Amino acid sequence: MKRLLPAPLLSVSLWALWLLLNLSLSAGHLLFGALLGLLAPIMFAPLRPLPARIRKPAVALSLFFLVGRDVVLSNLQVAWGVLRACHTSPRSAFIKIPLDLHDAHGLAALSVICTVIPGTVWSELALDRSVLLLHVFDLGDEVQFIEHFKTTYERPLMEIFQ
Repeated sequence: MKRLLPAPLLSVSLWALWLLLNLSLSAGHLLFGALLGLLAPIMFAPLRPLPARIRKPAVALSLFFLVGRDVVLSNLQVAWGVLRACHTSPRSAFIKIPLDLHDAHGLAALSVICTVIPGTVWSELALDRSVLLLHVFDLGDEVQFIEHFKTTYERPLMEIFQ
């Protein structure tokens, strides 16, 4: 059964998305959406990553709310930095953050976090996954930023995935 339907939730989601995008429940759309939902996961199964094991769901939930808080605060900080840019230029910088996190799923989550939070851009990851190059819009103290980044995001992700 797993061979014919490798990702049932994905199949149903693709079918529903097809119907939603076409705004139609005609027989053709129902049939084509079902066909798409059945065949796409089979064709792309080799591209799917190994399943992630979330070891501490409570830490994941806590991290979710922490990132949400940081998104709001960072939006306000970036807006303030843009508004005061005519008087004081933001101190943009590239910083190298040494990483202890090496799990692929954890690094993917960390990249999403960096992308979601305004003012930070994931620029490069070393081939051995030991250093992250991050661009920061307005950097105050580099050492303090690195410590905040590691304690707030990297350590919880290590608890969740490693």
